[in-house]
Amino acid sequence: MDAASPADAGDYRPASLRGGCIDAIAASDLDRKTAIVRIVARRWFDRTISVMSPMDGTPPDSPGRPARPELVEPRHVPRRSLHTDKGRVALAHALAHIELNAIDLALDIVARFAAERPPASFFDGWMQVAFEEAKHFTLLRNRLRALGADYGDLPAHGGLWEAAHQTRNDLHARLAVVPLILEARGLDVTPSLLEKMEETGDTETAAILRVIYEDEKKHVAIGAKWFRFYCARDRINPAQRFQELVRANFRGDLKPPFNDRARAAAGLTPLFYRALSASSRHG
Repeated sequence: MDAASPADAGDYRPASLRGGCIDAIAASDLDRKTAIVRIVARRWFDRTISVMSPMDGTPPDSPGRPARPELVEPRHVPRRSLHTDKGRVALAHALAHIELNAIDLALDIVARFAAERPPASFFDGWMQVAFEEAKHFTLLRNRLRALGADYGDLPAHGGLWEAAHQTRNDLHARLAVVPLILEARGLDVTPSLLEKMEETGDTETAAILRVIYEDEKKHVAIGAKWFRFYCARDRINPAQRFQELVRANFRGDLKPPFNDRARAAAGLTPLFYRALSASSRHG
C-alpha cells in the first residue's frame, strides 16, 4: 500500500477510523478524498488509530463532490460507440463516476455502522475495498487525462448514492444491496467491456478494467462473507434473507446475463439472485 504524500492531504491526521472515513466522505476535492482514504487505511492496518473517537462527527447524508460533473437521470447520460475516441472517453468517465461512488459507499459502511461493534476484520475488509476503489478511480482519471479529458467533463448518473441512503439504518440491507447487487453487477459486465477494449486496440483501458475486475471479485466476496456471518449468527437462511432485503430496498429487476462462475467463487450462488431476475419475475 503506497503512502500518500503530505502534499496530497496536508498534515491530515485522522482522529479515528470512523472519523477519518467521515472526513473522506465529506471531502469535495477528489485528490484530497483519495489521499485521506490512503492515509486512514494505512493507519488502520498499522493499528495506530482506534475505531471511534469522541471527536468523530456524523456521516454526511451525501458525499462531498466538486461542482462538476452535472448529475442527471441515467437516460440523459449520452451513449457513444467504443470505437471512437469520444466513446472511450465516455466509458472511462462513466466508470470513474461509479468508482468514485464506490469509494464513498465503502467508507460509509465503516462510518455508519462502527457503533454496532462488528469484529475488527469487518473494518479490515471494507478499508481494503475503499483503498482499492480509490486506486480504480485514480487509474481511470489518469486514463481520462491521457485521452485529453478529465473527470467532470461529461454528465453522470445522479442515482448511485441512493443505495446508501435507502440502507442507512440497516447493515444487513446495506450488505445485500451494495456488494451483492451493485458490485456483483460489475462481475457480469466488466469481462465484455474488457474484450471490447482489446478489440478496439485500447490496451491501456483494458489493463485498468482487468485490475478492476480482479478486485471486484474480492469485494463481492467480502460482502458475501459478512452477509453470511450475520445470517449464521441470527440463524437465518441467507438466500431467503437476501431476497427479502433486496425486494424491500432495491428498485428494479436484476438483469441477466449473470457471471455465475465469478459470482459463485465470491460466495454468491444462483440460489441468491436467480429468483430476483427480470426473467424470473416476468416469466
